[in-house]
Amino acid sequence: MSALAANRARIGPNAILQHLPVLDAAIGEALRGALLQRAGVAEPPPDAGMLPEDDVARLHHAVRLFLPDRAPAIQRAAGLATGDYILAHRIPALAQRLIRTLPAPLGARLLAIAITKHAWTFAGSGRFRVLGHRPLRVEIQDNPLASGPADAPICHWHAAVFERLFGALVWPNVHVVEEACTAMGDPACIFTIAPIGRVDRAVSLG
Repeated sequence: MSALAANRARIGPNAILQHLPVLDAAIGEALRGALLQRAGVAEPPPDAGMLPEDDVARLHHAVRLFLPDRAPAIQRAAGLATGDYILAHRIPALAQRLIRTLPAPLGARLLAIAITKHAWTFAGSGRFRVLGHRPLRVEIQDNPLASGPADAPICHWHAAVFERLFGALVWPNVHVVEEACTAMGDPACIFTIAPIGRVDRAVSLG
Protein backbone atom coordinates (compact mmCIF):
# COMPACT_ATOMS: atom_id res chain seq x y z
CA MET A 1 0.00 0.00 0.00
CA SER A 2 1.32 3.44 -0.91
CA ALA A 3 2.21 6.02 1.73
CA LEU A 4 -0.61 8.23 0.45
CA ALA A 5 -3.17 5.45 0.84
CA ALA A 6 -1.89 4.66 4.33
CA ASN A 7 -2.19 8.32 5.31
CA ARG A 8 -5.84 8.23 4.22
CA ALA A 9 -6.59 5.01 6.10
CA ARG A 10 -8.90 5.25 9.07
CA ILE A 11 -9.66 3.15 12.15
CA GLY A 12 -12.74 3.04 14.37
CA PRO A 13 -12.84 5.66 17.14
CA ASN A 14 -12.97 3.09 19.94
CA ALA A 15 -9.30 2.36 19.34
CA ILE A 16 -8.75 5.72 21.07
CA LEU A 17 -11.99 6.39 22.96
CA GLN A 18 -11.84 3.21 25.04
CA HIS A 19 -8.29 4.04 26.12
CA LEU A 20 -9.35 7.32 27.74
CA PRO A 21 -11.26 6.07 30.83
CA VAL A 22 -8.66 3.35 31.35
CA LEU A 23 -5.87 5.93 31.27
CA ASP A 24 -7.84 8.23 33.59
CA ALA A 25 -8.09 5.42 36.13
CA ALA A 26 -4.45 4.45 35.75
CA ILE A 27 -2.67 7.83 35.71
CA GLY A 28 -5.32 10.51 36.18
CA GLU A 29 -7.06 12.81 33.74
CA ALA A 30 -4.32 15.48 33.78
CA LEU A 31 -1.53 13.05 32.89
CA ARG A 32 -3.76 11.40 30.33
CA GLY A 33 -4.22 14.81 28.68
CA ALA A 34 -0.46 15.31 28.70
CA LEU A 35 0.03 11.90 27.11
CA LEU A 36 -2.36 12.76 24.28
CA GLN A 37 -0.55 16.05 23.80
CA ARG A 38 2.83 14.33 23.59
CA ALA A 39 1.34 11.92 21.06
CA GLY A 40 -0.04 14.81 19.03
CA VAL A 41 -3.57 13.45 19.28
CA ALA A 42 -6.67 15.54 19.98
CA GLU A 43 -9.25 13.93 22.25
CA PRO A 44 -12.06 12.79 19.93
CA PRO A 45 -15.69 13.52 20.87
CA PRO A 46 -17.81 10.59 22.08
CA ASP A 47 -19.65 10.53 18.75
CA ALA A 48 -16.52 10.65 16.63
CA GLY A 49 -16.53 8.86 13.31
CA MET A 50 -13.62 6.93 11.86
CA LEU A 51 -10.29 8.43 12.89
CA PRO A 52 -7.06 8.84 10.93
CA GLU A 53 -4.95 5.73 11.28
CA ASP A 54 -1.90 7.80 12.12
CA ASP A 55 -3.62 9.35 15.16
CA VAL A 56 -4.58 5.94 16.51
CA ALA A 57 -1.10 4.57 15.91
CA ARG A 58 0.55 7.51 17.69
CA LEU A 59 -1.63 7.04 20.79
CA HIS A 60 -0.99 3.30 20.98
CA HIS A 61 2.73 3.92 20.56
CA ALA A 62 2.72 6.66 23.21
CA VAL A 63 1.03 4.39 25.75
CA ARG A 64 3.72 1.76 25.20
CA LEU A 65 6.54 4.32 25.16
CA PHE A 66 5.64 6.37 28.23
CA LEU A 67 3.91 3.67 30.29
CA PRO A 68 5.91 0.54 29.40
CA ASP A 69 5.07 -1.40 32.57
CA ARG A 70 1.36 -0.55 32.49
CA ALA A 71 0.80 -0.61 28.75
CA PRO A 72 -0.19 -4.30 28.43
CA ALA A 73 -2.88 -4.02 31.12
CA ILE A 74 -4.09 -0.63 29.85
CA GLN A 75 -4.37 -1.77 26.26
CA ARG A 76 -5.98 -5.05 27.25
CA ALA A 77 -8.64 -3.21 29.27
CA ALA A 78 -9.25 -0.82 26.36
CA GLY A 79 -9.55 -3.77 23.98
CA LEU A 80 -12.05 -5.58 26.19
CA ALA A 81 -14.11 -2.38 26.41
CA THR A 82 -13.98 -2.05 22.63
CA GLY A 83 -15.29 -5.60 22.34
CA ASP A 84 -18.12 -4.74 24.71
CA TYR A 85 -19.01 -1.74 22.55
CA ILE A 86 -19.07 -3.87 19.41
CA LEU A 87 -21.34 -6.41 21.08
CA ALA A 88 -23.69 -3.69 22.31
CA HIS A 89 -23.82 -1.57 19.16
CA ARG A 90 -22.42 -3.30 16.10
CA ILE A 91 -23.43 -6.98 16.05
CA PRO A 92 -27.23 -7.38 15.81
CA ALA A 93 -28.82 -9.34 18.64
CA LEU A 94 -30.25 -11.88 16.18
CA ALA A 95 -26.79 -12.56 14.75
CA GLN A 96 -25.39 -12.97 18.26
CA ARG A 97 -28.09 -15.49 19.14
CA LEU A 98 -27.41 -17.42 15.95
CA ILE A 99 -23.67 -17.64 16.62
CA ARG A 100 -24.27 -18.77 20.21
CA THR A 101 -26.66 -21.55 19.15
CA LEU A 102 -24.29 -23.02 16.57
CA PRO A 103 -21.68 -25.64 17.46
CA ALA A 104 -18.54 -23.76 18.50
CA PRO A 105 -16.51 -24.52 15.33
CA LEU A 106 -19.32 -23.22 13.11
CA GLY A 107 -19.97 -20.23 15.35
CA ALA A 108 -16.28 -19.34 15.24
CA ARG A 109 -16.27 -19.54 11.45
CA LEU A 110 -19.33 -17.30 11.17
CA LEU A 111 -17.89 -14.74 13.56
CA ALA A 112 -14.55 -14.82 11.75
CA ILE A 113 -16.34 -14.12 8.46
CA ALA A 114 -18.11 -11.12 10.02
CA ILE A 115 -14.85 -9.80 11.45
CA THR A 116 -13.12 -10.18 8.09
CA LYS A 117 -15.83 -8.12 6.38
CA HIS A 118 -15.28 -5.28 8.85
CA ALA A 119 -11.52 -5.67 9.33
CA TRP A 120 -10.78 -2.23 7.90
CA THR A 121 -12.33 -0.72 11.04
CA PHE A 122 -9.56 -2.13 13.27
CA ALA A 123 -6.73 -2.91 10.83
CA GLY A 124 -6.75 0.31 8.83
CA SER A 125 -4.23 0.01 6.01
CA GLY A 126 -3.22 -3.43 7.31
CA ARG A 127 -4.51 -6.61 5.70
CA PHE A 128 -6.52 -9.07 7.79
CA ARG A 129 -7.18 -12.68 6.89
CA VAL A 130 -8.04 -16.01 8.46
CA LEU A 131 -5.15 -18.47 8.22
CA GLY A 132 -6.95 -21.58 9.46
CA HIS A 133 -9.71 -22.94 11.68
CA ARG A 134 -8.17 -25.87 13.59
CA PRO A 135 -7.31 -23.91 15.65
CA LEU A 136 -8.58 -20.53 14.51
CA ARG A 137 -5.60 -18.42 13.47
CA VAL A 138 -5.81 -14.92 12.03
CA GLU A 139 -3.23 -12.42 10.89
CA ILE A 140 -2.84 -8.70 10.30
CA GLN A 141 -0.18 -7.92 7.74
CA ASP A 142 1.41 -4.46 7.95
CA ASN A 143 -0.42 -3.81 11.20
CA PRO A 144 -0.31 0.00 11.57
CA LEU A 145 -0.66 -0.21 15.37
CA ALA A 146 2.32 -2.54 15.88
CA SER A 147 5.20 -0.08 15.98
CA GLY A 148 8.54 -1.56 16.99
CA PRO A 149 11.09 -2.61 17.74
CA ALA A 150 9.93 -4.93 20.52
CA ASP A 151 11.20 -8.13 22.07
CA ALA A 152 7.70 -9.54 22.72
CA PRO A 153 4.30 -9.26 21.01
CA ILE A 154 2.68 -5.89 21.69
CA CYS A 155 -0.81 -6.10 20.16
CA HIS A 156 -2.66 -6.36 23.46
CA TRP A 157 -5.55 -4.21 22.22
CA HIS A 158 -6.27 -6.36 19.18
CA ALA A 159 -5.89 -9.58 21.19
CA ALA A 160 -8.34 -8.32 23.81
CA VAL A 161 -10.93 -7.33 21.21
CA PHE A 162 -10.79 -10.85 19.76
CA GLU A 163 -10.94 -12.31 23.27
CA ARG A 164 -14.09 -10.40 24.18
CA LEU A 165 -15.93 -11.20 20.95
CA PHE A 166 -15.11 -14.89 20.80
CA GLY A 167 -15.48 -15.27 24.57
CA ALA A 168 -18.96 -13.77 24.52
CA LEU A 169 -20.24 -15.59 21.45
CA VAL A 170 -18.28 -18.83 20.97
CA TRP A 171 -15.98 -20.06 23.74
CA PRO A 172 -16.57 -18.71 27.29
CA ASN A 173 -13.08 -19.99 28.22
CA VAL A 174 -11.38 -18.53 25.15
CA HIS A 175 -7.68 -17.74 25.17
CA VAL A 176 -5.95 -15.53 22.59
CA VAL A 177 -2.21 -15.75 22.00
CA GLU A 178 -0.28 -13.45 19.69
CA GLU A 179 2.33 -15.86 18.40
CA ALA A 180 4.03 -13.46 15.96
CA CYS A 181 4.22 -9.65 15.80
CA THR A 182 5.55 -7.27 13.19
CA ALA A 183 7.01 -5.14 15.98
CA MET A 184 9.40 -8.07 16.57
CA GLY A 185 10.32 -8.26 12.91
CA ASP A 186 7.84 -10.99 12.00
CA PRO A 187 6.09 -10.84 8.60
CA ALA A 188 2.67 -10.36 10.23
CA CYS A 189 0.87 -10.21 13.56
CA ILE A 190 -0.63 -13.67 14.03
CA PHE A 191 -3.19 -14.57 16.69
CA THR A 192 -4.39 -18.01 17.75
CA ILE A 193 -7.93 -18.03 19.19
CA ALA A 194 -9.22 -21.15 20.93
CA PRO A 195 -10.43 -22.52 24.27
CA ILE A 196 -7.88 -22.48 27.09
CA GLY A 197 -5.55 -25.46 26.81
CA ARG A 198 -6.21 -26.05 23.13
CA VAL A 199 -4.58 -22.78 22.07
CA ASP A 200 -1.53 -23.44 24.25
CA ARG A 201 -1.04 -26.84 22.62
CA ALA A 202 -1.48 -25.36 19.16
CA VAL A 203 1.14 -22.66 19.75
CA SER A 204 3.61 -25.11 21.29
CA LEU A 205 3.25 -27.40 18.27
CA GLY A 206 3.47 -24.58 15.76
